[in-house]
Amino acid sequence: MDENPIPSEAEMTVLKAFWRAGPMSAREVQDALAEELNWASSTVRTVLERMRAKGLLERRSVHGVAVFSPASDKVSVLGRALNRLVRSVLEVRGELPASTFAGSEILTPAELDALDRLLNSKPDVDE
Repeated sequence: MDENPIPSEAEMTVLKAFWRAGPMSAREVQDALAEELNWASSTVRTVLERMRAKGLLERRSVHGVAVFSPASDKVSVLGRALNRLVRSVLEVRGELPASTFAGSEILTPAELDALDRLLNSKPDVDE
């Protein structure tokens, strides 16, 4: 399992549903994403389990129902994805102002500050 997984586009859509709603069962995820993804229940369960195997989600049992939640906080996930894109793919060096994302509907001002710190901290040796 990758310690710092980068979500695919579909996985990011699923994570955004969790960030909006909090922990959910597979059925709740399917309902939350019905319009956007229109996945069958078997597809939802498969994606959730694959995300759990990758380390993107955690699963616990609540009254006998499997409930999933993100394994990492929103800022960490977005920071890893942005760092990979901007630093590795685009080869941008230097400061990355998180204020670029100030119009985001999923980030609060406090999360933007945390994202700025994460984007502009020294990279780990492994990255």
